[in-house]
Amino acid sequence: MTDTDQNDTGQTSSPLKKFLPLAVLGAVIALVFAMGWHKYLSLSQIAENREALQSFVTANYALAILAYMGVYIVIVALSLPGGALLTITGGFLFGWLVGGISTVIGATIGATVLFLIAKTSLGETLAARAGPWMAKLSEGFQNDAMNYLLFLRLVPAFPFWLVNLAPALLNVPLTTFVIATFIGIIPGTIAFAFLGAGLDSIIDKQREVYQACLNAKGADGGCAFSIDPGSLLTKELLIAFAALGVVAIIPVILKKLRARRSGDAR
Repeated sequence: MTDTDQNDTGQTSSPLKKFLPLAVLGAVIALVFAMGWHKYLSLSQIAENREALQSFVTANYALAILAYMGVYIVIVALSLPGGALLTITGGFLFGWLVGGISTVIGATIGATVLFLIAKTSLGETLAARAGPWMAKLSEGFQNDAMNYLLFLRLVPAFPFWLVNLAPALLNVPLTTFVIATFIGIIPGTIAFAFLGAGLDSIIDKQREVYQACLNAKGADGGCAFSIDPGSLLTKELLIAFAALGVVAIIPVILKKLRARRSGDAR
């Protein structure tokens, strides 16, 4: 009897059950791109629809938070780009505290969904996307999964989707994954939510620049209203992320040093 016919508990496992998670993910991804929803994940779109978004949040606060978390779960579970931008949007719409908390919850749930899917027999198929990066992560997870995962969460040295996928394929316990993910993404999330809380002033400045261009050159002068996400990232913020990563990796380094000293003492 083959692995596809029987699982470890002796119960029959159907191919449909194994491929269902991937089929659902594929269908949702196709729907997102077919409807063009991914195009709305831009600062320019947020700026253009600022009043409508803020009015909706004011009139439907609880529903807006739930909708935001739902979108975040889908974005992370589908490994779609735009997580940082969505975090900024959360801070912009709900303030840094509520937006940050909502983002941490949504991102953790979305990451856990992908983690659990990767735990199925489709894990090897999904791992093919990771390529050589997986080997680089393997040793760290085997030695100290909690602290190593915290380090990867605090310092975005690897793509977020890969850090969701790799622990599942490297047999990291679910509890360890959830705790490390939840705690590890808090600092970065709050930082980006703070950026979002100040987005109003940036939008106003860019509108002034755009209006000045229109006044000087007219509608056919090539004026464009846009906001560069990169302008929100400061050198201080990047240094702070690096410092957090150093703090997170200290326990891993100490553990390796102790193991080496123990080996030398023998």
